[in-house]
Amino acid sequence: MEKQEQAKPVRGQNLLEWYEALISAALVLVLIFSFFFRIIQVDGSSMVPTLVNGDKLIVWGAGYTPQRGDVVIVDSYTSYGKPLVKRVIAKGGDTVSIDYATGTVAVNGEVLQEDYIAEPTYLGYDVQFPYTVPEGTVFVMGDNRNQSLDSRSTYVGCIDERDILGRVLLCFMPFTDFGVVK
Repeated sequence: MEKQEQAKPVRGQNLLEWYEALISAALVLVLIFSFFFRIIQVDGSSMVPTLVNGDKLIVWGAGYTPQRGDVVIVDSYTSYGKPLVKRVIAKGGDTVSIDYATGTVAVNGEVLQEDYIAEPTYLGYDVQFPYTVPEGTVFVMGDNRNQSLDSRSTYVGCIDERDILGRVLLCFMPFTDFGVVK
């Protein structure tokens, strides 16, 4: 009986397979982060206490439709040249009212319960209230209301829904701030 010769592995074949696996995994990660997730860094203090300058965020963008209360990333088309991080206060068709004397914000006549803000809303800009949000846009504000340039100013104004890159899901850096963003 003849012994069947076993195929000898070609020198370096295992290493080549290893590299192929690494390259494939890297490609999958690039595709996932290109089409579904983004990583954004907070620039400024307009979202304190929810987010602080330098926080790194994971943002979900695929098929996202803005909802009231969501923390979102606005595309860098603004004059800042950087993405804006803001909270959606109202959607197209909603009426926003801000009472600067009491520091309260109301949407469609209902005062918002905003446990996420740094302090009541005393800072106003040039938008007159009550204000009806145009269809297809959202009214956004920072959580640090008295240190935020947002939809209360015609400089920023309402944001076209198409200019929203996505909803902030998670703060992952620094590790002391790690957690789901609400």
